[in-house]
Amino acid sequence: MTETAEQGVSRTRILADLTPLRASPDYRRLWFGNTVTWIGQGMTALAVSLQVYDITGSAFSVGLTGFCSLVPLVLLGLYSGAVADRVDRRKLGLFSAAGSFLLSVVLAAATFAGVESVALLYAVVALQAVCFALNSPARSSMIARLLPAEQLPAANALNAMTSTTGGLAGPMLGGLIVGWWGYEAAYTVDAVTFTASLYAMWRLPSILPGRGEGEKAARRASVRDGLRFLGSRPTLRMTFFSDLCAMVLAHPRALFPVVAVVWFGGDARTTGLLVAAPALGALLGSVFSGWLGRVHRHGLAVLVAVACWGGAVAVFGLTRQLWLGLVMLALAGCADSVSMVFRNTMLQAAVPDEMRGRLQGVFIVVVAGGPRLGDLVAGSVADLTSPAVAVTGGGLACVLAVCLLAVWRRGFARYDARDPQP
Repeated sequence: MTETAEQGVSRTRILADLTPLRASPDYRRLWFGNTVTWIGQGMTALAVSLQVYDITGSAFSVGLTGFCSLVPLVLLGLYSGAVADRVDRRKLGLFSAAGSFLLSVVLAAATFAGVESVALLYAVVALQAVCFALNSPARSSMIARLLPAEQLPAANALNAMTSTTGGLAGPMLGGLIVGWWGYEAAYTVDAVTFTASLYAMWRLPSILPGRGEGEKAARRASVRDGLRFLGSRPTLRMTFFSDLCAMVLAHPRALFPVVAVVWFGGDARTTGLLVAAPALGALLGSVFSGWLGRVHRHGLAVLVAVACWGGAVAVFGLTRQLWLGLVMLALAGCADSVSMVFRNTMLQAAVPDEMRGRLQGVFIVVVAGGPRLGDLVAGSVADLTSPAVAVTGGGLACVLAVCLLAVWRRGFARYDARDPQP
């Protein structure tokens, strides 16, 4: 083998597997459109928060923007999954993306017109969450129809790269654009970036859920049937339980402003570094994800990744050196990225097509609600004891809980992607 070929194999083993982008033009357009859109939405999220604070001068009012997005996601997550299992997923994705595009246009138009209304901003944020709740199950359940099963881990790693890139680049670009040209520029750029997602959805083929007998089931899809299906599949339930261990027990985000000052003697900039570190770790985990496609024991990989998350958070709670704390948070973010890749792959490969939308709806509820509940748990424990006990104790509790889950459901660790059984 030549030196060039050896280098190529080495890169393939280390860097993200781009096979899904090369093999499927439909997936390639969808991935690119989602990446651009996530960056635009990250810009808008920051711009709305800044604008609410400029109008009200109240941190509480800024916090309500998160509440306005959380409620629709939790309430509509399950039902939107049932909708995705009834209709053409391409049309649902297209219409919901068009709704998000129009809402970005509303924000831009209102700002150009000089309208300063917190109620309007709250309403738009809530409606954007409705569109996202409808779009996400449809988009996620499409992937298993666009790609073969062996490419799903690579595709989910690329999707994780999209979300983390948007979470990092979006707010940074949003801050620069708002600072240079104002809110109207940020909202306008967001509206323009949405056209990439609209184009990708427009070019997709029709994706009707279910085939054969599954098609009959799709016509009578209901939330109750989806929950009943999940209740009879212990392996799939474990994907949600393991994630809740991490997000509820060991989620120190709410304590970052406190520990930045008390532990590291820093300020708002230190808080920003603490917030960015897990996202950067998740991004690096996605970039260097080429090895994930060779892992077949997905259940075991999820358990190990969640335990690594908890362990890294526990060590973060013990350190008082900022650089080490940032490294631990980055490692936690990388572990979370690995866990998310395999959990998503299991939900796509081990679920019949006519149920994928509803299971993705449950995924939305867990992903949206788990971190918020984790913020509440961390803040409450810190008030009753101390931030160190909340962070380190939470990390250790996560490791213990996931170990107990592994003992309780031994079959989860034996799950093999070559023979996916839910």
